[in-house]
Amino acid sequence: MDKILLKDLRKQNKFTRFFNEWKEQAFQEYPDEKKKMEELEILTQNIGMREGLTFVCFDYRNLTLAFFTGNVEELTGYPASMFHSKGMETAFAMLHPDDRSELFRFQKIVFDSFHQLTLAEKHSFEFSYTTRWVHRKTKKISWMLGKVRPYLIDAAGNFAMDLHVVMQLHTPPKTTGYDWNYSYQQEDGTRIFVSKNSPNTKVVSLTKKEKEIVSLILEGKESKAIAADLNNSVNTVATHRKNILKKLNARNVGEMVKILSTYPF
Repeated sequence: MDKILLKDLRKQNKFTRFFNEWKEQAFQEYPDEKKKMEELEILTQNIGMREGLTFVCFDYRNLTLAFFTGNVEELTGYPASMFHSKGMETAFAMLHPDDRSELFRFQKIVFDSFHQLTLAEKHSFEFSYTTRWVHRKTKKISWMLGKVRPYLIDAAGNFAMDLHVVMQLHTPPKTTGYDWNYSYQQEDGTRIFVSKNSPNTKVVSLTKKEKEIVSLILEGKESKAIAADLNNSVNTVATHRKNILKKLNARNVGEMVKILSTYPF
């Protein structure tokens, strides 16, 4: 192990700070976690070696690598021992420097989008990315494609652990840097897809009741009239409006209407 590099990684801790919001989720225990990890071990032994894939699990409860397999040392120049001892820092250290800022921006997008979804929608959530790994010793650049799904979602809907399936691209892609997209299936069966090339395709995930209220707001109705139409109290409608504002990151009703007139919900 390179003790100097490991010491530097421990000291700087400069990458995991971008994931503090993930770590601060109010996690609940996942009773079948041991079984899930055993299943993953079997899966990677049967598929990973045969297909040349790298499997990685980020654990957001403590910002570590909970699991990884594949020939990471050959691909990255970092010894497996470093992934065990300082996994998340090592994983981001090996990324091309020009890709890191977009990766951290995308992780924020993933976090905000995921936590707007219902529990059923969260279990259909997935995302992909294309990025560059830089070999620590040779400085050779390898293009990698990653497909990611949540692997552990607790009963409260917190994203505890993901699963990356990564493969090397032997032909460079058209993109010139970190590229990404995410998708999920709404409860009505509609598949929502958002990509880096369409960042303004903001998806607003609202409950059935919130959608009813939104439709009435867009008709120009005030809370009192909405309450009468839905047979709810004015206070209940006000609470729903407050929640809608929060989900849209809107400061007032004017911004709310502007966003709802532009984006699907």
